Amino acid sequence: MKINTAEFVISNSEVEKCPKDRIPEYAFIGRSNVGKSSLINMITNHKNLAKTSGRPGKTQLINHFLINKNWHLVDLPGYGYAKVSKTTKAKFQQFITDYFETREQLICAFVLVDIRHEPQKIDTEFIEYLGESEIPFCIVFTKADKLGKTHIHKHVEAYKKNLLANDWEEMPQYFVTSAESTLGKEEILTYIDEVNQSLFTGSDF
Repeated sequence: MKINTAEFVISNSEVEKCPKDRIPEYAFIGRSNVGKSSLINMITNHKNLAKTSGRPGKTQLINHFLINKNWHLVDLPGYGYAKVSKTTKAKFQQFITDYFETREQLICAFVLVDIRHEPQKIDTEFIEYLGESEIPFCIVFTKADKLGKTHIHKHVEAYKKNLLANDWEEMPQYFVTSAESTLGKEEILTYIDEVNQSLFTGSDF
């Protein structure tokens, strides 16, 4: 898939105010400072579509972007640590849950995980939540340019072992990416394109 257009649509903290259009949505989420904004900018060929910041917890709203006039990319707040007040944190954690459990247009969640680290409890708990809630998702390993191929394989296998040890039958669909080298870009866009084509030939959208 080639990204021809990427337009900001709306930011809000209430799922009811999300776009009403019946077009598919792909949500990107991960713990704070995982490299989400950089990955979104890389995927869409826009340097500043999603705001990047060295300060964790920068994204605190549901951000919709219309891609190629036919699907939405949704940039969600990071879960876990964020340098905001407890009240603010509790609020956006709740609307994240509301989004996942009530948003009918959501087709797939891309859960971003920093490949440099061993499986983090906060990531595996969120993945477990998506699985128990029957929300389709893929894992996106970020910052692969920081590791060699051997260590990339080792860390992916560690996640696979962790999930299989926690009653998962198989490793979920995953992508290894780097915002610096554009690794994984074509694989993610091809995946979205294939899913969209199956939807558009069906009756859901």
